[in-house]
Amino acid sequence: MAYIIPAVIIFVIVFALVKRINVYDGFCGGIREALELSISLAPALTAIFMMCALFEASGLSDALTRLLSPAFGFLGIPQELTKLVLIKPFSGSGSLAYLNEIIASYGADSYISRCACVCFGSSETVFYISAVYFAKTKTKKIALPVVCVLTATFLSTVTACLICRVM
Repeated sequence: MAYIIPAVIIFVIVFALVKRINVYDGFCGGIREALELSISLAPALTAIFMMCALFEASGLSDALTRLLSPAFGFLGIPQELTKLVLIKPFSGSGSLAYLNEIIASYGADSYISRCACVCFGSSETVFYISAVYFAKTKTKKIALPVVCVLTATFLSTVTACLICRVM
């Protein structure tokens, strides 16, 4: 593995030389574009991080957890995972912390921990990824893709819990 990255770098440089591409200018241009993207993402990411902090600090996350737990239980999602399912679309690190808490509380081999791990792995931080993607594309119509991804995430969670119950 230690030889793969240097080999790729050498391959790219040789390929660029054969194609008569100025490697240094291309590298600097890539860095310039990456910095511009990072700057354009700052407002969207700041809004996402503030929304996550407000969601937790306001008590809305606890209220939604209590409200949705029975419905999630009816759909086969253990009620203990409701908070994980609610946090994951907003925050990867927050949901990882909650996943660690679930594993510590219920044990790594328990049904709830297995479901939590599969649910964590079968979903994504929807709002963070959407902020990054849509900030670059300058698209204003983001509601439908976000709803589709949230629906797919929820369906994958229900399916993951069903599979964990069967296995």
